[in-house]
Amino acid sequence: MKTTMLLALVRAQVDGDSESFKKVALQIAAQEASAGHSKVATEIRSLIDKVHAQQGQHVGTPKPVIPITRPNGELGTLLQASYPEVKFRDMVFEQQTHLLLKRILKEQQNRQLFSSYGLQPRRKFLLVGPPGCGKTSTAKMLAGELGRPLFVVRLEGLLSRYLGETSAHLSAIFDAMKKTIGVYLFDEFDSIGTFRGDTRDIGEVRRVLSTFLQLIENDDSDSIIVAATNYEQMLDNALFRRFDDVVEFPRPAVGLLAEFLKRRLHFVVNSDTDISWERVAKEAEGLSFADMERASADALKAMLMNGQTLVTEDLLTQAIHERLSVHRRVFSPKKESGDKG
Repeated sequence: MKTTMLLALVRAQVDGDSESFKKVALQIAAQEASAGHSKVATEIRSLIDKVHAQQGQHVGTPKPVIPITRPNGELGTLLQASYPEVKFRDMVFEQQTHLLLKRILKEQQNRQLFSSYGLQPRRKFLLVGPPGCGKTSTAKMLAGELGRPLFVVRLEGLLSRYLGETSAHLSAIFDAMKKTIGVYLFDEFDSIGTFRGDTRDIGEVRRVLSTFLQLIENDDSDSIIVAATNYEQMLDNALFRRFDDVVEFPRPAVGLLAEFLKRRLHFVVNSDTDISWERVAKEAEGLSFADMERASADALKAMLMNGQTLVTEDLLTQAIHERLSVHRRVFSPKKESGDKG
């Protein structure tokens, strides 16, 4: 344990600052976990849970989520809360993305140290890339690694047909960020971040975007803000400088697909099983991680239905070909308007 963190822990206890004590203790647990001391990290989180149980606070473990509502109950329709268990080690990334996310986590784990120097860790991120390539999973991973709840913004509740109401909903969400520290995910962010010069734009869309720009610019909470989109070209240019980092999630290369499959299926493959992960991954070139997740599940189901105990290369390849067939049907170019049939 670093001396600075030990001092911060003692100072919080002496000052009777239970919230700071909890934050530092969770940082220590995160450091222990990253150092491979999972038993110690688990015990620290368990003790924190016991200390705060009478207050209804569950920290760092997947306990039932306390309903989050405003006095008028509106916020409960705007946010969906969960405690993800996804960890950094569970995921595969391109090298540049891997290093950036590793730094983001390290900065968050040292936020108390930064605070003593008047600094803040990165905490506002825009994730861009094709569907199924890891954006939502990354938001879950940030919450899981830092022992924080994940709050997903419900677009159906956020977007309103009544003048001014969407902006009011956004303000309520940013107020919640200060009161309840967590990871806040704006998925399908292009729904509210559309380019203001869009010819289809109307006054209300411009007002909503302007409200978001002001809110994220002025936000000084300890919460992490994650916005994810498949269509970065649709976003207003003013948005990009409001985020600390823009993290790209390209369609995975063959090497990453091979690593993904190996991690997902290691428990049903042994050293005697002749599977060439690289060869199988080449068959899946062009698919996303989400596609590979489904293909892995299909191969497991086929294994069980066949009465087998191990996944074979043939089963996995067949599942991938089926997924490729679905992918081609969904993403094939549309027929010309004059075509019939």
